[in-house]
Amino acid sequence: MSEPTSANDSRTAPSADNFAALSSALEAIGEWPVGSAAAAVIGAGSGGTDGSVGAPAILATYGDTGEVFELASVTKLLTAAAVLLAVEEGAFEADTPAGPEGSTVRHLLAHASGLAFDSREVKAAPGEKRIYSSAGYEVLAELVEAEAGMGFAEYLAEGVGGGLGMTATVLDGSAGHGARGSVADLALLASEMLDPRLLSAETWDDAKTTQFSGINGLVPGFGMQKPCPWGLGPEIKGEKSPHWTGKRNSASTYGHFGQSGTFLWVDPEATGGPLALVVLTDRAFGDWAKPLWPALSDAVVDAAAGR
Repeated sequence: MSEPTSANDSRTAPSADNFAALSSALEAIGEWPVGSAAAAVIGAGSGGTDGSVGAPAILATYGDTGEVFELASVTKLLTAAAVLLAVEEGAFEADTPAGPEGSTVRHLLAHASGLAFDSREVKAAPGEKRIYSSAGYEVLAELVEAEAGMGFAEYLAEGVGGGLGMTATVLDGSAGHGARGSVADLALLASEMLDPRLLSAETWDDAKTTQFSGINGLVPGFGMQKPCPWGLGPEIKGEKSPHWTGKRNSASTYGHFGQSGTFLWVDPEATGGPLALVVLTDRAFGDWAKPLWPALSDAVVDAAAGR
């Protein structure tokens, strides 16, 4: 998925015991009230016989990682990657005006444009509130289409899907929530987020950094968060509580969850080294998920750390 990291990296790759513990942690999904589910843990692989850290690798899986699920708002991570790719290709800049007056691409990616959740109605001035907006991602898709001269779904498939080697991911609806894909494909995205190769490391650093710090907003299903940090696509955990990630996840954890019962997080400061978890299910997010998702995340972080 990428070239090995420097031999000067002081972390060591997971041991056989860690792999077994991670697999055991994922088995808890079998007790969830869902019809079907699949998952993968992604982290540092082995760089050689000395136990050094190598390229990101799948450390453990659960279920059929090739099964295709509706991604819902996890789609936004794919859309954000495509928009950032367009920025790197020179189609426009992150601070190019887009959306309501005073808003930019950066505002739209970070849910700070002021647009409503599901319409182009303006609810606040740009940068004033964190208003979660799928409509904003549709505006971004239209901008990419206009500047790239091709449909957004095609741009996403060629630029992000093709660039990462995804084979099952398709966008056939809203750029905010209309994709479907597999754990195998999203593990490729998680690997990119851990160790960039499609986009530059600088671009991902910006994407996982809070934009428009200090503003408040709602995390769907988890209420008002003060503040509500968000990057250029990924939600950032920060000090949010309650939250869909675990208490063991660091404040730097970033990612997204979807109302179709899906999530992807990346924890660059996990105790055992940078780590990611992808889980897709066929049951809509609801109260059932609120205790189970954080518990699984905590178990995975602990297992990777050898706790």
